[in-house]
Amino acid sequence: MISPPSSLPSSASGTLVAIGGAEDKTSDLEILRRVFSLAPAGNHEVAVIATASSIPDQVLPEYEAAFSRLGASRVHSLEIRDRQQAADTDTVRLIEQSGVIFFSGGDQLRLTNVLGGSRVLTAIRERLDDGAVVAGTSAGAAAMPGTMIYNGAAADALRKGAVNMTFGLGLVDGLIIDSHFLERGRFTRLMEVGASNPEHLGVGLGEDAGVIIHPHGILEAIGPGHVILIDSRDLASSNIADLSVGEPVAVEHMILHAMVSGHGFDVEARRYLVPHELTALLAEKR
Repeated sequence: MISPPSSLPSSASGTLVAIGGAEDKTSDLEILRRVFSLAPAGNHEVAVIATASSIPDQVLPEYEAAFSRLGASRVHSLEIRDRQQAADTDTVRLIEQSGVIFFSGGDQLRLTNVLGGSRVLTAIRERLDDGAVVAGTSAGAAAMPGTMIYNGAAADALRKGAVNMTFGLGLVDGLIIDSHFLERGRFTRLMEVGASNPEHLGVGLGEDAGVIIHPHGILEAIGPGHVILIDSRDLASSNIADLSVGEPVAVEHMILHAMVSGHGFDVEARRYLVPHELTALLAEKR
């Protein structure tokens, strides 16, 4: 079931993990290790979905090796290249029995085009509701929300209409997620999104960085990189509604936070959480 606008998974839901791309898959596996640790007790099966990737033959063996190293009992490598495969009964069964479901990077439009409205996506949503962990990297992270970015120049995106948006996978709402955020200079992409959608929290994920989206709307940064938040809910003013497409956008009072591993954010309260506050709040919400 898709969450209503501006909501996050309920207390009955599993856990989402969005990763900014280029995560370590061969050394310490810091982020993937954390993803695997969130799996439901007793379920060590992992389904890796490479639908977004143009090179699944290279991507799938890397994740199979990484999750096997972490202790996965089975790793199901799922290319799912077309909508017929997204309706396949055997593929759905493999997802239904997995404790971790992982989306690779690539092209988020390919991901939504192939999976949108499919039996596979329904099964993923049901697994999330039942307590599984659903994670995605790069395009797999950007596609998670109900609304996703799929294009837009990084250099000067603070112009009306510079960022293209469409429906995502509907696993979480109230967030807009962008990946490779620092490395590709994508600040103005989320600023333009914030100016036109102030209710949504912009989440910019650096490479080898991720965010756990806990039930109750608590975010937790993980990995050695940065997670950038752009909060426009209390935007004082903007000229975006009066502009023609391509004209520069003005914004007043857009708030930016930079999180590192162990820091967090309460989405509903719009409150930054230092490590001891995050630990206490997560314990309280359990």
